[in-house]
Amino acid sequence: MSFEQWLQSRLTAHLWPVGAIDGEIGPVTVAALKGFQKAEGLKVTGVTDEATIAALRLPASAVPTPLPERDEEPAKEVFQSSKTVWPRQSQCMSFYGLVGQNQTAIEIPFDMFLAWDKGTRIRKMTLHQKVAPSALKVLQRIPAIYSASERKALGLDMFGGSLNVRRMRGGSSYSMHSWGIAIDFDPERNGLYTKKPNARLSHPDAVPFWVAWESEGWLSLGRARDMDWMHVQAARL
Repeated sequence: MSFEQWLQSRLTAHLWPVGAIDGEIGPVTVAALKGFQKAEGLKVTGVTDEATIAALRLPASAVPTPLPERDEEPAKEVFQSSKTVWPRQSQCMSFYGLVGQNQTAIEIPFDMFLAWDKGTRIRKMTLHQKVAPSALKVLQRIPAIYSASERKALGLDMFGGSLNVRRMRGGSSYSMHSWGIAIDFDPERNGLYTKKPNARLSHPDAVPFWVAWESEGWLSLGRARDMDWMHVQAARL
């Protein structure tokens, strides 16, 4: 992650969204930076200095404070572009093979705990061999974007599952978890039918998290369909 991408990620985490986190410092990013500096009582220059960087490193608020205009709901989500293209859900059997096969374990680069047993820390998660390197790359970015307290506030430290061979709820097709190509975060606050703004991961400070996944081609069902905000998958709809 470049400094420019870090800057955009931190501004977005502090509820000054810049759109796509692409490392391009354009008018939107500069305007967000000026807004952040003004809100924090810093010298408004639109340029990063030591004081601004120190303020950006501080934990972002876990409870967004509504501000006029800036927090108005956009007509549609701004998705991060990616050069990685995963198969469609209907193509998973031909691309990934039989469900439950070709799995590997990756080390989780920050503290995570079982969502249904919060006293149990997990250090690894099981994923399909084809997606594991991509997922690990994203997970390694998370500590650079969010502090431990921010991860806890967002629920990024709550593991809701990865590999789980089962059918989709209410259907006959296999769940994306059956191939180990989906991960759930904080299911308690991001239920299947919980919509924005009630779903915690639908809040503006979660955007850098989703952008990190989208930069690897993964899809958020929350951002795509406003449902199942816990869930990210390496498959297109």
